[in-house]
Amino acid sequence: MEGLEERLGYTFSNRKLLRQALTHPSLVAERKTEDKDNQRLEFLGDAVLQLVLTEYLYEVLPEDDEGRLTQVRASVVSRPALAECARQLDLGPRLRLGRGEDGNKGRERDSNLADAFEAVIGALHLDGGMPASRDVLLRVMETPLKVAMDGEGLGNPKGTLQEVLQTIGRESPVYRVLSEEGPDHLKEFVTEVVWRGMTLGTGIGASKKSAETAAAEKALEERAWED
Repeated sequence: MEGLEERLGYTFSNRKLLRQALTHPSLVAERKTEDKDNQRLEFLGDAVLQLVLTEYLYEVLPEDDEGRLTQVRASVVSRPALAECARQLDLGPRLRLGRGEDGNKGRERDSNLADAFEAVIGALHLDGGMPASRDVLLRVMETPLKVAMDGEGLGNPKGTLQEVLQTIGRESPVYRVLSEEGPDHLKEFVTEVVWRGMTLGTGIGASKKSAETAAAEKALEERAWED
């Protein structure tokens, strides 16, 4: 718990809330104990997350219309985005899972990680109120917010990959064309994405852009940087 509090930059007065936030329903169902799972905290955390980000985007993007604000917010609160925030906080190893869920790679599943992140925010809100929730959220989500506001939202595979890798280091991924074949009206490009000298994924497309997107999608699927 102390390690997680250090990553959050917040110390809980009631650590039972944090323990509940990390408790997956599978553990409660398996043990049949009186422990509470994190679903109610997830529900609360989702609402806090939406409000904090809505107010923040309203303040920092005064010239943008409702449609643009909604688009930016949606990319930041998407499941992959929240799962990456959970990974940044190293929530996976801290999840309290049932044996079946744990054995089925439950600590790596985006849905479990995103739910746990929202539950932690819910727990933090109950413990410290809106000021603490806002402070932690905007600090933890600084990079994905910047990526989304710059137009490379997490709904974009290349933007997602960029955001994920920058939580690890400053280096950006590099895209290289491996081959280009066919007549002008029927080109086929093969592109790879490389980071820190490691090929993360290869993609094929009718344009360089589509091939790069395919390579980014493959990289996000394989997650070779975690090996």
